[in-house]
Amino acid sequence: MPESGQKTTQGHIAGPPSVVPGAVSVPAARRAGLLVTLVLGGLTALPPLSMDMYLPALPDVTRSLTAPAATVQLTLTACLAGMALGQLVVGPMSDKWGRRRPLLVGMVVYVLATAVCAFAPSAELLIAFRLLQGLAGAAGIVIARAVVRDLYDGVEMARFFSTLMLISGVAPIIAPLIGGQILRITDWRGVFHVLAVIGVLLTLVVWRFLHETLPPERRQEGGVGQALRTMRGLLADRVFTGYMLAGGLAFAALFAYISASPFVVQEIYGASPQTFSLLFGLNSVGLVAVGQVNGKLLVGRVSLDKALGVGLSVILLASTALLLMTTGVFGEVGLVPIAAGLFVLMSAMGLAMPNTNAQALMRTPHAAGSASALLGTSSFLIGAVASPLVGIAGERTAVPMAVVQVSCAAAALACFLLLCRPWRASS
Repeated sequence: MPESGQKTTQGHIAGPPSVVPGAVSVPAARRAGLLVTLVLGGLTALPPLSMDMYLPALPDVTRSLTAPAATVQLTLTACLAGMALGQLVVGPMSDKWGRRRPLLVGMVVYVLATAVCAFAPSAELLIAFRLLQGLAGAAGIVIARAVVRDLYDGVEMARFFSTLMLISGVAPIIAPLIGGQILRITDWRGVFHVLAVIGVLLTLVVWRFLHETLPPERRQEGGVGQALRTMRGLLADRVFTGYMLAGGLAFAALFAYISASPFVVQEIYGASPQTFSLLFGLNSVGLVAVGQVNGKLLVGRVSLDKALGVGLSVILLASTALLLMTTGVFGEVGLVPIAAGLFVLMSAMGLAMPNTNAQALMRTPHAAGSASALLGTSSFLIGAVASPLVGIAGERTAVPMAVVQVSCAAAALACFLLLCRPWRASS
């Protein structure tokens, strides 16, 4: 990249941010800032809503479809796998045909798949259409990031990602609560009815208010072969791959927390479900708050690499402290120190996740859709591999959770330092 581009990626340029050639100007994007934020925030929040609103209904689904619990759990796995793989398909499509058409097609398919889920007569059909729901819902994740890359550059992009984190961070908190309230008045099928209605409303909003952000002259030519070559070229970029792996591994530490925390907090440390819900909410608030500090105070004053390095270092320190506590190095510890360690770890994600996305996409204005697809897919796949490992020693010890988190945090920091080499970019 040229020297000026390197300075932009570090957030060193003072004054107005640069404008991506051919994209909507940043001042124009600012005038539509609130509307764009709400639309993109809705697209980003839809996948967590699709996953987490359904969680309280799992026992109801098991009884209703007379299926084993393990089979019903596959409905979650199928949706997660669809979200991971769908991004690989939709991202290159959006680079070739623009953002609006693939997004609208994906939203329509999402609504139809969700409606079929609501009437599924068997667990097998529910699994199949949950997979399709995830594949289609992935369009919102990947295109939202690509649109941000089209509209913003430099520190403005990092700020916008921090704002999106506010919305995407709140969605997992309220989704199970909404699902639980729905189950008070209807059964599990009602959850999918509500998701279908949300999908219809969001589709209409996208159709009416989200204009095309990728002009024809900046679109990619060619078919599947060209898309694969584009992705191969992105992966050949050492720095892009470093940010991608650092973000994916940090996300895996987050997945380990989500997978293990119900057992760690309730089964090992004896907290009530209400206490667990309170701690989970506080940790999510910490992540969102630090994300906002990153976007409002740090970006533009501190280089993105420095903020990212601090975030990854704090995640490693917090996970190391958790490992020492869970292995008994400090003697018998109660819930409060463990909860404090988890809070610090989760809060530091507010520095790591938006800045890895911003730095990676900063390097790829020519293929933002494909780059966004690789970022999203790698995070989901690495997280999906890491999360089952937290239960490898059973549900009565928190050591596996801490080991997975330390390993992922150390690997993330190593990828950042060895592949991105931030000291060279800032020199």
